[in-house]
Amino acid sequence: MRSTTFKLVVVALVILAAFAACYFGARWFSAAIPEGGGELAWLQTEFRLGDGEMQRIRQLHEGYMPKCEEMCARIAAKNGELNAALGGATNVSAEVRQKLAEVAVLRAECQAKMLAHFYEVSHAMPPAQGARYLAEMKRLTLGLHARQEESMTGTNAHVRP
Repeated sequence: MRSTTFKLVVVALVILAAFAACYFGARWFSAAIPEGGGELAWLQTEFRLGDGEMQRIRQLHEGYMPKCEEMCARIAAKNGELNAALGGATNVSAEVRQKLAEVAVLRAECQAKMLAHFYEVSHAMPPAQGARYLAEMKRLTLGLHARQEESMTGTNAHVRP
């Protein structure tokens, strides 16, 4: 009985601690981001950018978003075609191979456009912040499959920022 009570108290304390960490963490995070900064507020905070730099980055972002949305729609449509080709398939047909290749081409095009956008944004920042931003964006953009590939081959040959 005593052991059960002790376990319940420990579980309650862990739950309380987790709640407190989430609550105070969220309050700290929201206080760290400028009010009314929108979806790019993290960028201004993380890279300590001035209003002029942020204005240029917002213009770049707003110009890029329609292109990004269009690219995503093209990839989603092609994924729909791939899923249709996979439908009742019992093996990898020539059509499935073709659809996989088409999706891969679109994803490579998307990555190239994202990287071009990231380079533009990095040029709107002071050099040190731009280099740090670009390194992180390259890691996120190009490193998506790198860890999986490395784990399968035992290599460490992915693209570095």
